[in-house]
Amino acid sequence: MSSVRLSGVGVSSGRASGPVVRVAEPLGEPPAGPAPTDPAAEAARIRPAADAVAARLRERAAAASGDAKDVLETTAAMAADPALLSQAEKSVVSDALPAARAVHQAAGGFISALEAAGGYMAERARDVRDVRDRLVAELLGVAAPGVPSLSSPSVLVARDLAPADTADLDPAKVLALVTEEGGPTSHTAILARSLGIPAVVACRGVLDLDAPALLVDGDTGVVQASDGAVRAAHVAGRAEWNGVGALRDGYRVKVLGNVGSPADAVAAAAAGAEGVGLFRTEFCFLSASTEPSVTEQREAYAAVLAPFAGKPVVVRTLDAGADKPLPFLAPDPEPNPALGVRGLRVAFDRPDVLERQLEAIALAAADTDAEVSVMAPMVATAAEAAWFAERARAAGLRRVGVMIEIPAAALSAHEVLAAVDFASIGTNDLAQYVFAADRQVGAVAALNDPWQPALLRLVKLVGDAGTAAGKPVGVCGEAAADPLLACVLTGLGVTSLSMNHTALAGVGAKLASTSFDLCQLAARGAVAAADPVSAKLAARAPH
Repeated sequence: MSSVRLSGVGVSSGRASGPVVRVAEPLGEPPAGPAPTDPAAEAARIRPAADAVAARLRERAAAASGDAKDVLETTAAMAADPALLSQAEKSVVSDALPAARAVHQAAGGFISALEAAGGYMAERARDVRDVRDRLVAELLGVAAPGVPSLSSPSVLVARDLAPADTADLDPAKVLALVTEEGGPTSHTAILARSLGIPAVVACRGVLDLDAPALLVDGDTGVVQASDGAVRAAHVAGRAEWNGVGALRDGYRVKVLGNVGSPADAVAAAAAGAEGVGLFRTEFCFLSASTEPSVTEQREAYAAVLAPFAGKPVVVRTLDAGADKPLPFLAPDPEPNPALGVRGLRVAFDRPDVLERQLEAIALAAADTDAEVSVMAPMVATAAEAAWFAERARAAGLRRVGVMIEIPAAALSAHEVLAAVDFASIGTNDLAQYVFAADRQVGAVAALNDPWQPALLRLVKLVGDAGTAAGKPVGVCGEAAADPLLACVLTGLGVTSLSMNHTALAGVGAKLASTSFDLCQLAARGAVAAADPVSAKLAARAPH
């Protein structure tokens, strides 16, 4: 039994072993028939079912706190979403579908739209699937999928885990998490780190592994059959942090939040973020059939900026394109959208859209007194950086930067930084372009491991360029949320780290426990390593 050994992507440090508890698979697609004899009565079943699901989630939220409470409340709100329920009710009547099938199909439309949006929005599709499965189970009168009640410490094994599945896990009962799907930026990875639970994702074959107990190594990503003894060596869970991003020797590294909505901004501010390193503006555009006016954009942006009055906020201009279809842009079909007209490239054809957005950002900054900077996504060359900087400054935005998420921009970082005031590395996209590996595809998740030495070497190029130019370099990809990797990034010349609000305290506390010379030592070891596991072990040695 002990010879059975699988490898995945370690996303939360620590080692643990114990008996396996499997999480039930999601419900399959409900049948499309028989047609209801009374469509109106069948449609009327949907709202009460949604109310029941939402009520149970709110009940769990009332007993939770912090991040778990936020996740459960958000999921409850999604279960009662009027747009989803209305679409399902219409399908029952117009298409003569059973209520469960109508909910499944209506949710499918939302899921497809989110996945088409890519990036951060695509990651929210998992949330909608969770809500869909809970509603369908309620309508069918069967138990909802999810984590069973744990009577003793166990290793949880699942295809994937939804936010509501993991939100109120008890670290005293959950020794480790292993999922067959998911990746380094998945919700499972983010929450496991915040709870201090060892976790391995993208562990192909784990669902077929006939082992009553497993040993899980969240550092190396190795999962193997064990003797069943309960052992745990968890990393620290929720860390205490004083809210100041600084090493113990006083070296400053700003610890910032990633936000994409007013709710995100409130959560980041409450968690102690020193500001915002990435404000995604897509939320203002994705549901719009026509381009939002300057006034509409101004109000939407101001709602996000308000919690950070007097603090730095970096606003990213619209990251849209063929993979994020916005009707008013009328994009042409492309055979490979990820390599097509997206991000700043859209503005080359429609500079008027960019100019109106920049005007709205400047007005919102004046409304809120936030210290606003602006940056462009998908910049490939220094000439593109200069083109954007000229327009941003003409709009009255004095501090201008760019995202480094295309390898060409990292390789020409000296020239790019000569045209702007700062750079921010989007490690999620940079990794998928470096390795030609879609970060939404579990089969290639190991290539998108942020500990890949090739990725870290590109970060070093940008960090060195920033140091030479005396200009800040941030990281706003999920790599910044890993406390140990945050130390490595600091040693590579990164001056700010921006992340989901759940990771702020852990990263801030880790930075406060180390020094700049140790960060540099860890960085040298990680960059010189041959693979992600070796990089992580080399970085851990000084710490």
